[in-house]
Amino acid sequence: QVQLVESGGGLVQAGGSLRLSCAGSERTFGTYAMGWFRQAPGKEREFVAGISWSGDRTLYANSVKGRFTISRDNAKNTVYLQMNSLKPEDTAAYYCAKRSTRYSPPSGSGYDYWGQGTQVTVSS
Repeated sequence: QVQLVESGGGLVQAGGSLRLSCAGSERTFGTYAMGWFRQAPGKEREFVAGISWSGDRTLYANSVKGRFTISRDNAKNTVYLQMNSLKPEDTAAYYCAKRSTRYSPPSGSGYDYWGQGTQVTVSS
């Protein structure tokens, strides 16, 4: 059973930074592309960023491009989301997810396992 556990959320002022982490339990973690999604109250879950299984390709939503950076350390079974220049509209629960197909590129769809989420609140 795949388990994904996010951490690093919290309360930060606008303009500040946070780094989210997502630890995976599966020994084949390093063969799957991973992604970060977010969901604000009353809104649908949206794609934020994705990274290929090897870490050489990334994909970002336009709303976070230039401010957020996704990365991974396969030796630690962990994917990260560095969030800079945070805005109040970035407030949401953030989830990491695993793509369903091994050795696939980053994408906004095709995910089969999700973490429990970590809350990010940006005050103005």
